[in-house]
Amino acid sequence: MPEFVLPPPAIASVAVTGSAERFAVRRIFCVGRNYAAHARELGNDERDPPFFFTKPADAVVDSGAEIPYPPLTSNLHHEIELVVAVGKAGFRVPREDALAHVWGYGVGVDLTRRDLQDQAKKAARPWDWSKAFDQSAPCGALVPAAKTGHPDKGRIWLAVNGAVKQDGDLAELIWPIADIVSICSEAVELRPGDLIFTGTPAGVGAVQAGDRITGGVDGIGEIAVTIGQPRP
Repeated sequence: MPEFVLPPPAIASVAVTGSAERFAVRRIFCVGRNYAAHARELGNDERDPPFFFTKPADAVVDSGAEIPYPPLTSNLHHEIELVVAVGKAGFRVPREDALAHVWGYGVGVDLTRRDLQDQAKKAARPWDWSKAFDQSAPCGALVPAAKTGHPDKGRIWLAVNGAVKQDGDLAELIWPIADIVSICSEAVELRPGDLIFTGTPAGVGAVQAGDRITGGVDGIGEIAVTIGQPRP
């Protein structure tokens, strides 16, 4: 066994519905602007091909957590998303084979420091600081695809303090799941443990310390997190 200079970090993981086992997370890929209405609300062309950004594996947070309001922002946004959990490695996966690489599905929230993202866009700089911060990828328990099938329609929604803010349908995805998996695998080799956040419908908006975020995807599950006070 190798010896390490420092103790290895804990393995990032996501709960699995109905099981004490957990899904170890390797990497997190996120699809930008994958619902036409959301692309339009951000002033973009919904016909653009999909693009990806990443979050660190340890950005995942279980449903039920309290997430401190992050530093460097005064405009923290919610983005509800269907999450794809990869269970089989693949590079340059043909679209017709893509769903065979999916282990299961979950419900996630892509938390975004929107003011930092806007600044980065204007300066033509990377989005990392706006997307890839601590606890920025809350994810509900995963459900195996063997139980759910591969969803191509169904309500996806998010509420803040009980008021619905995002309300869409998976049928509105510009690039459906098989396309997303296939296109992502053109750039990187997907491996077991990878998560793909598949994009958010219209209605994104700001949350404040003390707000409770709830959301779900029909047939997949739900998520609930609270935004806490900033860390001292």
